[in-house]
Amino acid sequence: MTRERLVSTQATPEDEPTAAPALRPTRLEDFVGQGDLIEKMSIALTAVQARGEPMEHVLVHGPPGLGKTTLSHLIATEMGTRLYVTSGPALTKGGDLVGTLTKMEPNDVLFIDEIHRLPAAVEEYIYPAMEDFKIDFTLDSGLHAKVITYHLKPFTLIGATTRAGLLTGALRSRFGITHHLQFYSPDDLLLILQRAAERLRLDGLDPAALPAIASRSRGTPRVTLRLLRRVRDYAQVRCAGRIDEQVIADALALEGVDELGLDRLDRSYLRTIATVYEGGPVGVEAIAATLGEDSGTLEDVVEPYLLQRGFLARTRQGRRLTPAGAEQAGVDAGPSTLFSG
Repeated sequence: MTRERLVSTQATPEDEPTAAPALRPTRLEDFVGQGDLIEKMSIALTAVQARGEPMEHVLVHGPPGLGKTTLSHLIATEMGTRLYVTSGPALTKGGDLVGTLTKMEPNDVLFIDEIHRLPAAVEEYIYPAMEDFKIDFTLDSGLHAKVITYHLKPFTLIGATTRAGLLTGALRSRFGITHHLQFYSPDDLLLILQRAAERLRLDGLDPAALPAIASRSRGTPRVTLRLLRRVRDYAQVRCAGRIDEQVIADALALEGVDELGLDRLDRSYLRTIATVYEGGPVGVEAIAATLGEDSGTLEDVVEPYLLQRGFLARTRQGRRLTPAGAEQAGVDAGPSTLFSG
């Protein structure tokens, strides 16, 4: 059973850059957070522009919703070139990649999301393209096989992945700049909210209320902007456009999001371990069967935030609630060792 979650970090159509009004930054200097990465990118961009060269290939990895796609748009904008966007699963054969690379102009940017899911056959074409800006494409097979070499114009490849450990060493080594994206601080999220509120023209907003949204955003800009849009809709329909802390609390309570950013699925997950499995340890497959969810969904979109907040522990025996997780589930851990490491 798949549920649409307001606090999911996976992208939805309204999160795309084409959504109006666009809430993403349009210049690199306006990018909030990830200070180390932005400094490295600014230096690299300034240097290559002075030399008239393409940007080095860039690999960014980390949880979804932290700005990997936004960063690729900003790099292309700063370079004054075109951005081509695709994903690992979309490139099913070598011809898909060749078709894109051969139409790119000098210094254009190719962004491949979920690059860890590139098929092995396509990845083999990536290596010479990244290193020598050429691709050897084989036509026919057997005695009639013919190898055609395509010479490409210099370009920049930006790879994004949520699972860097699945990348091959050969592919990872070909990126000149590699960076891991961190979750955002409440102060950074608050600044993002302030800028977004200006673009949305929320005249009835009490600025002092915005931290109430930031605290529920799971350290993720995509989630914070989505929550702001839901609050805006609620305020427009129920409160004549007025947005204060109580309106935010009421709007997000209606969506099932509490003060810590936990939603109904998060709380069901914690209660299941606490009540059905007595705090754990328990395997994720058993939890998924009890909730009627896919185990991959729990591992990728539910557990990361619970681990980050210290509500859950992964052990060799299985998942186990921490004392803080037991408290969130409404269970008194007491002197029992069920909830201890």
